[in-house]
Amino acid sequence: MNIDSIKDGIVIDHIKAGCAMKIYELLGLDKQDVSVAIIKNVSSRKLGKKDIIKVDADIPVDLDVIGFIDPDATVNIIKDGVLIKKYTVDMPEKLVNVISCKNPRCITTCEQELAQIFNLTDRENKVYRCAYCETKASIN
Repeated sequence: MNIDSIKDGIVIDHIKAGCAMKIYELLGLDKQDVSVAIIKNVSSRKLGKKDIIKVDADIPVDLDVIGFIDPDATVNIIKDGVLIKKYTVDMPEKLVNVISCKNPRCITTCEQELAQIFNLTDRENKVYRCAYCETKASIN
């Protein structure tokens, strides 16, 4: 398989195998008019298998989404075909309007203008809870 390199854009690498589509959806890349390559189940010495997302455009991305789905992923910024910055993303302490509360009794269900806020309550087990009702967040 041959995926061309990108001139200006972002490469999200070392994504846990099977998680690229969730990142793609939460970043809203399906709504962008840009070239995106999703490469799934690539062999990796470090992870065994991994996913990669290549975005061939200089667009802003919400790093909190990446940290929420896979805090071990790396983000590479490419300018003029050259890697100019590479970093890892940590789990954010707070998620705002990334996911929605699934509790039908949560105030955010009837008060649509309220921000969807989730706080990191257990870093070791990657648990986020709704700031209003304490419902546990799920990435599924």
